[in-house]
Amino acid sequence: MPIIYDSEKRIFKLDTNESSYIMEVFTGGVLTSLYYGAWVPDIDVDRLRLRESGCSSFSPKLSDTNDGSFAPDMTPFEYPGTNMGDYRLTAVSVAGPKGDTITDFRYKDHKIYQGKPKLEGLPATYANSDDEATTLEITLVDRATKVEAVLIYTVFEKLSAMARSVKIVNGADAGVDIEKIASACLNLPLGDYEMIYTYGKYAKERNVDRAKITHQTQSIKSSRGSSGHNYTPFAAYARDGATEEWGDVYGVCFVYSGNFSIDSEMDYFGATRVTVGINPEGFRWHLEPGESFQSPEAVTVYSDGGLGKMSRIFHKLISKNLVRGKWRDAKRPLLINNWEATGMAINADLMVDFAREASKLGFEMLVMDDGWFGARNHDRAGLGDWKVNPDKFPKGLGDLVEKVNGFGMKFGIWYEPEMVNEDSDLYRAHPDWVLHSPDRPFSNARNQLMLDMTRKEVRDNIFEQMSAVLSAYNIEYVKWDMNRNFSEAFSRTLPADRYGELAHRYVLGVYDLMERLVTTFPHLLLESCSGGGGRYDAGILYYSPQVWT
Repeated sequence: MPIIYDSEKRIFKLDTNESSYIMEVFTGGVLTSLYYGAWVPDIDVDRLRLRESGCSSFSPKLSDTNDGSFAPDMTPFEYPGTNMGDYRLTAVSVAGPKGDTITDFRYKDHKIYQGKPKLEGLPATYANSDDEATTLEITLVDRATKVEAVLIYTVFEKLSAMARSVKIVNGADAGVDIEKIASACLNLPLGDYEMIYTYGKYAKERNVDRAKITHQTQSIKSSRGSSGHNYTPFAAYARDGATEEWGDVYGVCFVYSGNFSIDSEMDYFGATRVTVGINPEGFRWHLEPGESFQSPEAVTVYSDGGLGKMSRIFHKLISKNLVRGKWRDAKRPLLINNWEATGMAINADLMVDFAREASKLGFEMLVMDDGWFGARNHDRAGLGDWKVNPDKFPKGLGDLVEKVNGFGMKFGIWYEPEMVNEDSDLYRAHPDWVLHSPDRPFSNARNQLMLDMTRKEVRDNIFEQMSAVLSAYNIEYVKWDMNRNFSEAFSRTLPADRYGELAHRYVLGVYDLMERLVTTFPHLLLESCSGGGGRYDAGILYYSPQVWT
């Protein structure tokens, strides 16, 4: 059994073929991390326990642990809360009915079952069959507020990978506010670590950097409303000089496309803690009694064969347990896109000539990029009006598609569903649909504004426009672009006390529209783009199995 619970020792042991992850329910119901690393056959609590013995006079002692040496600021909490004596990185902060942020979760119960649950409205890894994965749900409760945290762990036994997420349930009799929610917290074994991550900018993404973990907090994050060009929601922690082919490496991958933060801190004793989750900056989510909030998923991988083995584990998991649909295993067509050759200066005759010559070179698909719709002769107009431009295509889009198909090529098309120009019919009809404060001037970015994807009526309008085109013609591919990020972001439908929900609700709205698109058109190959690799993350791969970079 990949997951066992020793009721006598109060120990959870989660095993893959090559790794073990062990937790202990300590005195007072405190859930602590004991071990994460190479597979171990037994549970030797005294040998595995990470907690330092002894504490200083400045270390608060939890009164209900019956252990005078128990100091929160030296304890490897599995899911550390706020304002309860652990002064290191926290994983969760909930403002209770009285307004304070004291968050102290203790063990309540657990369940173990075969398979993997779906995360409603979110991208996540999946099991192809129930026997491929085993799931543990541990329910913790803050005994003062009755707020619960359900820690969800799914073990992919054959891959040395574990998917993790958290659900917060408001069991209080009044509203509470989540101010921080990490999807996973790792207390790494003692050792010297380097954090390996990628950094970059537009047109130069994913440069690899290695930073030594020292006695400080180190972070990579995004507050753009998207994962962004600057950092990828992924990090690897290489222990004691691990190389490409040798040594212990812990990888963390956040399955999310919005604001994120991956943080690490080494404490005085040399213990390193890592948290991964939604960026808490500007985040605040209100829960009424009985309501719940599901975090995005984080995937952790342990490798005893260096960075190369870690990479191969992620490759297998993402390609077989994250990417979905027809194109997961199908050979992708060799495509040619006209953008770099023509820009927006396109018309039916030009595209036919382009396709004819491309077919002679062996290309299997023509993708018609920006410029086919609305008044789209430059980047100052047309976004939001997803109807074929009759001046450029006087015989309609169907005639072009038929001719391209006649060359033995598939046909694909470009959209930027999240954006709008002020000079567009959509904006003139619905200026309030823009994600922007009406009291402030616009920050110009590529002459376009962002639509408020938190609103269902906005998503419905864009889907109906896209569906009208995709249903009418033999279109087998969509390039989904996103060419700007948040600034002065504001939704006119969110009340003032729920503004902190905007960024996450935006991402949920994008996911909702993408899910609707790939469900309605399951044959469609969806390719994501954001100025190239500006939204290249595991979350987007759940909907879009390839990314324009």
